Amino acid sequence: MIDRYTRPEMGAVWSDENRYRKWLDVELAVCEAWAEIGRLPLPALRNIKDKASFSVARIEEIERIVKHDVIAFLESVGEFVGEDAHYIHVGLTSYDIVDTALSLMIKESLEKIARDIAPLTSLLGEKARQHKKTVMMGRTHGVHAEPITFGIKLLVWYEEMKRHEERLRRALETISVGRISGSVGTYIHLDPRVEVSALGKLGLSPARVSTQVLQRDRHAEVISALALLGASLDKFATEIRHLQKTEVLELEEPFTKGQKGSSSMPHKKNPVRAERISGLSRILRGNLVVALENIPLWHERDISHSSAERVIFPDSFILADYLLAETTDIIRNLVVNEDKMRADIEVTKGLIFSQRVLLALTDKGVPRPRAYELVQRNSLRVWRENHGLKELLLQDQDVLAVLSPQEVEACFTVDVYLEKIDYIFERVLGHES
Repeated sequence: MIDRYTRPEMGAVWSDENRYRKWLDVELAVCEAWAEIGRLPLPALRNIKDKASFSVARIEEIERIVKHDVIAFLESVGEFVGEDAHYIHVGLTSYDIVDTALSLMIKESLEKIARDIAPLTSLLGEKARQHKKTVMMGRTHGVHAEPITFGIKLLVWYEEMKRHEERLRRALETISVGRISGSVGTYIHLDPRVEVSALGKLGLSPARVSTQVLQRDRHAEVISALALLGASLDKFATEIRHLQKTEVLELEEPFTKGQKGSSSMPHKKNPVRAERISGLSRILRGNLVVALENIPLWHERDISHSSAERVIFPDSFILADYLLAETTDIIRNLVVNEDKMRADIEVTKGLIFSQRVLLALTDKGVPRPRAYELVQRNSLRVWRENHGLKELLLQDQDVLAVLSPQEVEACFTVDVYLEKIDYIFERVLGHES
């Protein structure tokens, strides 16, 4: 991923330095396990642990010749260790190291994403409570429907983030496995006790069965969790973008001191950060397709997944990390134009209360099709004749034959839409609401 979207901590997880460090961690854990069952002399183990290291530049130099990164890595480590290096990588195949180390890197990244999600979830709950009764228009198909509150909108996002927290927890559990079982997973050159011991030291569990690789449905589940997270962040960003339109202007993403919105139009304040979230989330969703394609490998393994994973895992985690940080900052500093939200309720000249009138008529015994017809014929006149719906209803004798003027008036109040807000918040947040 380009530096523009890479935050240092997550970028460091996917650096070559950390990848080789994880490979070395696995190799050393295996050496310790061999020593525990008497296959590796303790003096040699101490020497290996004291001296084992690597040079990224040297690995790259060797790999240009051998065309195999694990062999290049082992040669570099061997140059540091010396004669005892022949005890390293005993009975192993490359993917005993690569796959187990990849699990460690994914685990480290998922734990960081989980730490980053928690503040956003908490912030959404806090903002939802703050705007619990900030009335605004609810829209369906982009058209004014009935009033809601901004707090309800944020509460929906809060609950969605709670589901992402659970998905990521499950993904972490799924990927917290390794394999140290040899060339096709049959332990023919290994003692299974080595796998149990080594993986235990690394904080992983042994895969119950594997081929030469961990099965890629595990990895696809991880990328799926990240893609779903990105899709929700895109959803939040898209909502902010819509509500920042000039004609709406109910929300605005933060616009900092000195910021410029356009090279040609000084008045512009564009939702560029929200647009960036929408754009980058598409990469996360695209990477999921690659992860799914990596599942059907030939026989006990092929290498078609490897090159793709070198791209999709760093990019997906770095982007998810970046998008979470951006979204959190936008939500924290979001400009909420409450007066404009209120004003926009009046734009449709009372049409948004049509269902209230419909129900008032049916409550009086008017058959629903007839009640619908009475309300709709007046509603359609609102735009044509530039009159308010309440005004037209108060002139309609068919309506007044059923409802008194006071009963018509009672249908046109926003406060009625706040009656169930406490119930919804209690159901989601409990006593916190």
